[in-house]
Amino acid sequence: MTTIKDIARIAGVSITTVSRALNDYSDVSENTRQRIKAIAKDLNYSPNAHARSLVTNKSKTIGLLVSDINKGMVKDNFLVEILSGIDHFVAQTDYDLVLFSTNSTKQREKTYSQLCRERRVDGVILQGIKTEDPYLREVIESDIPCVLIDIPIESSTVGYVTTDNVMGSKKAVEYLIQLGHEKIAMMNGHNFAFVSQSRLKGYFEALKEAHLSVNWDWIVNGAFDEGIAENVATNLLTKHPEITAIYCASDLMALGTMKAAKKLGINIPEELSIIGFDDILLASYVSPPLTTVAQNKSEMGYQAAKLLVEMLEDKDVSHAISLDTKLIVRESSGVTQQKIN
Repeated sequence: MTTIKDIARIAGVSITTVSRALNDYSDVSENTRQRIKAIAKDLNYSPNAHARSLVTNKSKTIGLLVSDINKGMVKDNFLVEILSGIDHFVAQTDYDLVLFSTNSTKQREKTYSQLCRERRVDGVILQGIKTEDPYLREVIESDIPCVLIDIPIESSTVGYVTTDNVMGSKKAVEYLIQLGHEKIAMMNGHNFAFVSQSRLKGYFEALKEAHLSVNWDWIVNGAFDEGIAENVATNLLTKHPEITAIYCASDLMALGTMKAAKKLGINIPEELSIIGFDDILLASYVSPPLTTVAQNKSEMGYQAAKLLVEMLEDKDVSHAISLDTKLIVRESSGVTQQKIN
């Protein structure tokens, strides 16, 4: 196997010069650098990543840290799309990507910094972290550069990428109002997600601008879970048959809500309109196809990786990125019968 000693011998320079040339140090002349790189290429030299990291104190590796990976994630495909976007950007750079996971138990046993040191990452993208997670405060206080997905916090070492959840929610609720709905319920996620807070805010703003009052009994949480949402929606629709539309803060919860309506004999959209959020693959395949607010998950991953690499390379860039949403109108929403009558 070729070593930098072999390159140094052929080039007639010191090992130190070879090392500095291959790592693009400015104190090596351009001619010498190009000659050394050409020799290295001819000899099929492959640098030892571990040895290089000892010299530069950088591993050229970024991590994707995911909280609470579970089988349920398969259905909404959110993590896979985030990961594909990250990989798409990283593939264009000389960085490597590692995926590692955590949960509440692990977070009590091992600090965020310990986890990052063990994985030898220069920076981290975090996805699925809740507001109650111990790691969130550690991330903010750490000097390890990181980018948060869907958590709008920024500092000199912390950036974030999110969807404009407030505006996305407003689009959904405003569309229902345009269809003539006034009794609009909301199936939110849970109290430990920033997106829940933002999507609830958009719901409130749309109602306020339409001069519709908020009925707190019509606002429920489905924990971003299809089964839980089905049970909660069944209870909601049984207690409040006057509701004509439900805006759900995720497509999975919208699917659960649709199941509840069908179980109760409520026709969609003739008697109840339902809108989701995310535009997961299943949204266009259910019956009736689900109206939803689309967010570009792959682009979120791509922009998160781009921002993190720019931070690692000390580029002067904004640490806050917000992506637009698009309302996808399908057959689960329609004009309320109240308006027809």
